[in-house]
Amino acid sequence: MKGRRKIGTGEIGRFDQRNTMFNRPRDHEKSSAEILEMGRKHYGLRNFKDDDGYTMLDWAFAMGSWYLERWWGFGNMVGNEGLYEWFPDQAKIAERDRIPLGQKWDVSDPDKITRIIKKAAIYMGASAVGICKLDRRWIYSHRFDPRTLEHAPIDDISDDFTHAIVMINEMDYTLMRTAPAYGENAATGRGYSMMAYVASSMAHFIRDLGYKAIPCGNDTTLSIPMAIDAGLGEIGRNGLLITPWFGPRIRISKVLTNLPLIPDKPIEIGVRKMCEVCGKCAKACPGQSISFDEPTTEGLSLSNNHGIYKWYINPEKCFHFWVRNKGDCANCIRVCVFNKPNTRLHKFVRWHVKNLPQFDSIYLWMDDLFGFGRRIKMEDVWK
Repeated sequence: MKGRRKIGTGEIGRFDQRNTMFNRPRDHEKSSAEILEMGRKHYGLRNFKDDDGYTMLDWAFAMGSWYLERWWGFGNMVGNEGLYEWFPDQAKIAERDRIPLGQKWDVSDPDKITRIIKKAAIYMGASAVGICKLDRRWIYSHRFDPRTLEHAPIDDISDDFTHAIVMINEMDYTLMRTAPAYGENAATGRGYSMMAYVASSMAHFIRDLGYKAIPCGNDTTLSIPMAIDAGLGEIGRNGLLITPWFGPRIRISKVLTNLPLIPDKPIEIGVRKMCEVCGKCAKACPGQSISFDEPTTEGLSLSNNHGIYKWYINPEKCFHFWVRNKGDCANCIRVCVFNKPNTRLHKFVRWHVKNLPQFDSIYLWMDDLFGFGRRIKMEDVWK
């Protein structure tokens, strides 16, 4: 098998949502005192600083960008809630949208409906879209609600959900260059708010055609494996999806459906070879959570999904820096050699990275020479 698709010899089990690094700090039944204290600090009130990028102004801007997701979307929570509701009342939808209940659009031509679905996703606001068959290994084994500690198996996604529409939303290049300050958080928040809008809108569109649709943010399923299956990129040393258009500067949403769609094929764009010689994300990681070692099938933590041949990050170290930073971080995105605007010049370089990896070290040297990946100040953004 090619490296991108290589899997460990053991069977890959379904991952428990309870074990994500964002849920463990709020899991009072299972987590250590140290992890809980990290959560108390991270999810508590902010004490603002006068440092550039960490002011009340910067934080309020970030929260404005997060508004749709945090108040209406809830794609970072348990799933099946808010804009990400799975099975809304179809009778109410039919009445409000004035479509006869039970009527179905003809989808006997999978090529045609796949083309329509992709065009609709772009129109709704996705930066790119791919289709994959639903691999049930990527569905969380259990859902977990950090507010109530409710922990239950996910067994209500029936077998007729056969495909997934995987959509990515680009995050702002300039704001991401302020990482790890709050400007990056604003870019991230807008990405999540766009995810909520796009995924819920696509799900509603599909339901109005008479078919089933489950919109997902970070909830319910593992995003990166599904995006790889849908031909949207490869996984990098930083543990993130690296896309051909925006590098890792993206957010991922999905819609599970019973529409008969044509799946895309996984792609190779030179990520594995470049990551082997690069290591910029590991050097720039303030939490030292990104590995300099070779890929492996064994993760370091309860929050890793073991069995896949890849580079594993250390989630505890990553989250610990978030706590110290009084925000989050995206240094690994900011410095990534694939993180560039999708211009003609960078498309040209990406073609060479994909097809002529023997010149990767030269492109890295050029990346440093032209100052890509350097942090900029929020005061310059506001200007």
